[in-house]
Amino acid sequence: MSGAANTSNDELGGAVAGIRWHQTIELPGGIRTPGIFDNPRGLQHVPLPPSLKGKRCLDVGTADGFWAFEMERRGADEVVAVDVPERELLDWPAFVDEEEWEVVHDIGDHKGFFLAKEALRSNVRLEELPVYDLRSEEVGEFDFAFVGSLLLHLRDPVLALASVRRVLRGELLSADTISPLLTALHPTQPIARLEGPGWPLWWILNLAGYRRLFPLAGFEVVQTGKPFLLKRGEGYRGTARTRRPLYGRFQEAVTRLGLLHSWVRARPGVTMNGRPR
Repeated sequence: MSGAANTSNDELGGAVAGIRWHQTIELPGGIRTPGIFDNPRGLQHVPLPPSLKGKRCLDVGTADGFWAFEMERRGADEVVAVDVPERELLDWPAFVDEEEWEVVHDIGDHKGFFLAKEALRSNVRLEELPVYDLRSEEVGEFDFAFVGSLLLHLRDPVLALASVRRVLRGELLSADTISPLLTALHPTQPIARLEGPGWPLWWILNLAGYRRLFPLAGFEVVQTGKPFLLKRGEGYRGTARTRRPLYGRFQEAVTRLGLLHSWVRARPGVTMNGRPR
């Protein structure tokens, strides 16, 4: 029996090694996927409810499924994971450096998600559609939604949050990147830096700007968290990016250590006419 188990672990380990992972996921047999960032460490800072029993949950921008599988592990009745079916549908700037583009080479196949799903014997369901296309007619309504490290990659983060609001009857938890420099320089005024070219993102916001997104999208903010560092994982591959100006090289140096994140808990608010939208 031990020989069969070792063979199974060897096969799983070989399959894991053949995929470019976005997220670090702990799989059976002590196997950890070599993600770009250390998501289990980030989980220590993000207040995912200890129990999601009886709730229908949504993971937006699931990537390899780390947060979706974690919600299932915490007892959710059903978890739906949403992501685009091909990288050409990513809402990224028109020009992205080649090495950044290669990071998401297999996103349409969702190889990491399906391998982890099989290894974990998970029932999480993947729906392939952009966040902007969320409609209750297609995916139903949810009691809890998680949006992780996504908003900075979107041209219209407010519209994305409003789209999540359309299918949400319960609570939203968001965790995303913020700028340490802009937060230090502008601790109270909402500020965003328009990024690119080359980076796979549109905006870097300070902490005040990140928190302001949610009321703009029709959410009532329930709780906000202090900034924390999401450390890079085994799969991170930094580059010198010498073609970029000084700020770009500074940003790369910071990213080698990890990215500063914060989190927001919110629930659907009301529109100006006093009714839920």
